[in-house]
Amino acid sequence: MTTAVAGGRASADLAGFRRVQRLAYECAEAVAARLRPGVTEREAARMQREWLRERGVSDWFHMPFAWFGDRTAFVDFRVPLQFFPTSRRLEPGMPFILDMAPVYEGYTADIGYSGSLGPNPLQHRLMADLEAHRELILREVRERRSLREIYEDVDRLMVRQGYANRHRAYPFGVIAHKVDRVRERRFSPRLFGFGTQALKGLASDALHGHREGWSPLWSPYRFSDHPPRPGLWAVEPHLGFRGTGAKFEEILVVTDSRDPEESAFWLDDDLPHVRRWAEDE
Repeated sequence: MTTAVAGGRASADLAGFRRVQRLAYECAEAVAARLRPGVTEREAARMQREWLRERGVSDWFHMPFAWFGDRTAFVDFRVPLQFFPTSRRLEPGMPFILDMAPVYEGYTADIGYSGSLGPNPLQHRLMADLEAHRELILREVRERRSLREIYEDVDRLMVRQGYANRHRAYPFGVIAHKVDRVRERRFSPRLFGFGTQALKGLASDALHGHREGWSPLWSPYRFSDHPPRPGLWAVEPHLGFRGTGAKFEEILVVTDSRDPEESAFWLDDDLPHVRRWAEDE
């Protein structure tokens, strides 16, 4: 779409976000192909960092994460430090999730990639059932339902499918958050694994939104009880079942267009999980 606009953002800008999102997914696929029995979460996270740095990434919304086994379902996660990579080792048949949020040429992506070391029918089923969530979220954003209502509908769909909502374990229980351009700096420090430049942008959005009655965090709480704000949202529905988790994370574009199809759309339909669904069909 050559004239697409998201909160005043031209399509040339969207191409920059699409480029970094694809780069992140290429990294996930490359690292997933290199995983072997005995690799730890910390090693998998380092592999993601190194792959992206070799291709020019020097800043992050957040540093790469890796979760193996029952940690893909955030089993017994109670404090934020439990999200960081551990010495957990990968075993044959074990599910894994790779999650990274690089900043490249001032554009931000935040992606999640689910896989397993060898066949894992349960996680494959979880991923297949996530397709309905991607469709539901887009449909209801186009209907301008409130973020809180959409969150609740995602919850209800998970219950009907027989799964647990695991994105509720994230800070503030978010299913999504806004992303934006990040000012490039020669040196960008990090705070608890998050890039300070990106955090400043999110904090600025939160302050601005508080004054106007909206939030850059898409949560089940009252502060998300408003229609989708035009802009770019990194959306990550996360299913869990008996110690196995699966999710995708990708950018949803929300605009102020009155045309339903242009009012909201996924930034890119050529992503690993979308291709996987097409192959399954």
